[in-house]
Amino acid sequence: MPTRFEHRATFSSPPAIVYATLVDRAFLSERLKALGGKGAAIVEYTGSGDEVSFRLRQGLDAEKLPGAVRAILKGDLVVDRAERWTLDGGTHTGIGSANISGVPGEIKSRIRVEAAGGGSAVVTTAEVKVSIPLIGGKFEGVIAEQVGKLLAAESEFTGKWLAEHGNSSCS
Repeated sequence: MPTRFEHRATFSSPPAIVYATLVDRAFLSERLKALGGKGAAIVEYTGSGDEVSFRLRQGLDAEKLPGAVRAILKGDLVVDRAERWTLDGGTHTGIGSANISGVPGEIKSRIRVEAAGGGSAVVTTAEVKVSIPLIGGKFEGVIAEQVGKLLAAESEFTGKWLAEHGNSSCS
């Protein structure tokens, strides 16, 4: 059974500004430089305005992986991540997916930027599925934890970006 989790980040900037930031190519490039690891790159980027799609590649050093994962998977991990954003009923929503090298499975997510208080929230609901008999569930939990940490770091980066570019910061 897949492992599900939710991550929520709040910002004092309005949803339109937060959405425009999340899909901005320059922002994505800088976020990858700061958080993307080895070989981080924007692999593909298309669209503009309310319809944007992109694929990112991120690397994770093997030494930063939990011991149980290192014991089974040899070498660094490469994460191929895709997001497709649209405007749905006045709310910017994204559908995401990610594959991790050497791991038979995938991560699927739904992201929405919504009004919250005087600002906005980015809410990500995700599902991790690893197809390894007997130990897949353990890997799912470890991967979900690591993805949660990455989303928190990305939210912090986004808050700083918004503050530095004349918008309000993350809480």
